[in-house]
Amino acid sequence: MSRLLCRQRVREVLLGAALLCATLALLLYPSDAIQAAKDGLLLCYNVIIPSLFPFFVLSSLVVELGLAGYLGRLLEGIMRPVFNVSGACACAFALGFIGGYPVGAKTAIRLYETGMCTKTEAERLLAFCNNSGPAFILGVVGAGVFASSRVGVLLYLAHAAASVCIGVLFRFYKAGPRSAAGEMRPQPRFEARRFTAAFTGSIQNSFRSTLNICAFVVFFTVVIKLLFLSGFLPALARVLGGVLAPLGMTQAWTERLLTGLIEISSGVWTLSGDGTMAGRMSMAAFMLGWAGFSVHCQVLSFLGGSGLSVKTYLIGKLLHGGLSALFVSGLVRLFPLRAPVSDYLAEQVAGIAALEFHTALTISTVCAWVLFLFFLFVACAAARKGLGKRRRPVL
Repeated sequence: MSRLLCRQRVREVLLGAALLCATLALLLYPSDAIQAAKDGLLLCYNVIIPSLFPFFVLSSLVVELGLAGYLGRLLEGIMRPVFNVSGACACAFALGFIGGYPVGAKTAIRLYETGMCTKTEAERLLAFCNNSGPAFILGVVGAGVFASSRVGVLLYLAHAAASVCIGVLFRFYKAGPRSAAGEMRPQPRFEARRFTAAFTGSIQNSFRSTLNICAFVVFFTVVIKLLFLSGFLPALARVLGGVLAPLGMTQAWTERLLTGLIEISSGVWTLSGDGTMAGRMSMAAFMLGWAGFSVHCQVLSFLGGSGLSVKTYLIGKLLHGGLSALFVSGLVRLFPLRAPVSDYLAEQVAGIAALEFHTALTISTVCAWVLFLFFLFVACAAARKGLGKRRRPVL
């Protein structure tokens, strides 16, 4: 089967058949496709743009101004023994937890492009720094889907713990003195005189990156809607449900899993229906760790011609989903939760899109600039410390 798919003509035939089916689906369900696109655009307007754009600007400024290099001098003693990466990679790790996907991955790629880290270190970062933000897990998943802030906290703790474990595991990726000696990185430079150029460039590049992400969100929102209307996704769920039946997976649970594998926002909202609390939380944890093909396409668009391997990223996300689900199942046993009595009636995308734009934008912008000022303060302290050592007379 794999040899058959490797042939170019077979791939072209399959791609042509897929495009033909997509065209037929758009012709058969035009109003539903338009409504799905509107829901995706509303989601981008109310959530994606205000939550990601400020952090994209922040991550770009931290790298372009050389702040990551000075942070690396202070955090080298932590990042190197734990994750086997340079201290400059700490900004990608921090922004990945606070800004959500794909801020961490974009920062890691930019660190590699500017010479702040080696190729191997960037590939290690991609495996564990592209995480869901606390606003999405605590607000949307915890409060919105499960109507419980306690559930959100448990999911976020499991998500963070799994990410750290993946980082520790991938510290052995291409480890060895030979690989370390073959990759050199230039010394970082703090160029404050370039702030104007860096600021305007960060705004422009961040806006293009945000629009790129919005395009993928709208596309996959329409795709999921058409897959359900055409009956393809339910049929695939029936087939996989029979295969996964020994694991306790029914058709309904399989449909939820497939939806989450494609797009995380739609996937987590399917968990607001029936099912045990432990089962729904474990699946939510897996979806949050895996992130969905929509997020993966966003990361791949940033990789471009960087030369970084996508294998470590995909393997890391798969392991992240599995470990998150495992940790949640353990936390639920330690802190038992009862399923709420009320029913949660929420559309898959409309529930998230109902968030107020100005509130989300204000919170996201304030958090981004507070974090930027913190990075700037630490970098200035490191620079002053370095200058003090240089001026110290030699006895």
